[in-house]
Amino acid sequence: MSVTVVELNTVAPPLSRWVAWLFGIYGSGTPPVLGTVDIQEIEDKAREVLKDNPSAFLYVLKSAGTTSTYVENRRALDRWKLVPRMLNDVGERHLETTIFGVTHPAPIFVAPVGAQALMHNDGELGTARAAAKVGVPLIVSSVASRSIEEIAEAQGPNGHRWFQLYWTHSAELTQSLLRRAKANGFTALVVTVDTMLVGWRPHDLGIPYSPIGHGFGAQQGTSDPTFMARFGLEGRHERPPFPYYQEDIRRRAADGDPATQQAILLGSKWVGEIASGIFRSWDELQFIRDNWDGQIVLKGILASEDAEKAINLGMDGIVVSNHGGRQVDGSIGALDALDMIMQSSKVRQAQSTGKLAVLFDSGIRTGSDILKALALGAQAVLIGRPFMYGLAIAGEAGVEQILMQTIADLHITMGLCGFRDVTDVVGAREKLMVKIN
Repeated sequence: MSVTVVELNTVAPPLSRWVAWLFGIYGSGTPPVLGTVDIQEIEDKAREVLKDNPSAFLYVLKSAGTTSTYVENRRALDRWKLVPRMLNDVGERHLETTIFGVTHPAPIFVAPVGAQALMHNDGELGTARAAAKVGVPLIVSSVASRSIEEIAEAQGPNGHRWFQLYWTHSAELTQSLLRRAKANGFTALVVTVDTMLVGWRPHDLGIPYSPIGHGFGAQQGTSDPTFMARFGLEGRHERPPFPYYQEDIRRRAADGDPATQQAILLGSKWVGEIASGIFRSWDELQFIRDNWDGQIVLKGILASEDAEKAINLGMDGIVVSNHGGRQVDGSIGALDALDMIMQSSKVRQAQSTGKLAVLFDSGIRTGSDILKALALGAQAVLIGRPFMYGLAIAGEAGVEQILMQTIADLHITMGLCGFRDVTDVVGAREKLMVKIN
């Protein structure tokens, strides 16, 4: 009788950067900078840190209407369950992801969240520095509380950054913003198509609470020469003071403080530009194409038909997103939308041939969430609220921890599910997941 001799593997895989970070926490004997890696505890700590300014925290947390879409985003993710596969040689794993010819260390982008200095004085500059340290790409908002130029400088020449555009009322202003973004190393343009006007947000309306309308988050406008020339002013790179107390600003304006009155004027005019109520058409995307030398990504796509229209018009990518539930109450969960969109043969073909990049946003909290989005066909995800909570607690260092822990979670969970390379996860829904109704 012959005996088969099996040679056991005795070579440990190389220690990845992400696992090394995890081991570093264990080895230090002290908690990470946020005091925990539990995302709910981090959210709760951010609420506590901002207890003297609760409206700032709720501005980030709250969504449209009854917040049903925010809840549905999580429900959609929870309906899909991972089915781990065993006894695969996945000790050495790879998360590198290539989008538009650029390889990133993981399939994670920093989402374009506005007015980040509501959370911490570091604001967008801290987020940019953290993204640069981790190596993940940054998407910068049109309603940032720091200017395009300052954010680009903070991220540095080696950081990958995209610019998010709320399509302004004025064509000349749109052109000016795009020129500035291109001059400062932004390589792709993310056009948000679901916010031609701001959604019904009871929290903000009930106070009422409008940081941007009071000049806090209007810094892409106040730094823009075209916008400021309308008021006989030059563009300036200002940093509105932290914390933001709207009542104090309104009181100073009522008392006749000219700087405060000017900030409110400029803020209200900026809101009028970026949320003018003009609903752009598919045909008008040609204006963006004519004025942007680079990839164009449409953010806010939820329907297969709209994804196919984007392909027909030569758009380079889409972000499947419902704006984190902030625009339409009662909307479809974003992951359900991704599921439907990726059932389109036209979308799958465009993706497979490199004509269309598919990204996902809305509801991502953990490595498991990312795996689910990738398995349904997304090539990368955007992370939003969690990094804002990290920013609130510990500034730049807090954002860095959120990014590191999310990637480490993904790296570990992917291995435990039996996958070696993140590219093998993309579109592997039948192999990796089951939907539970």
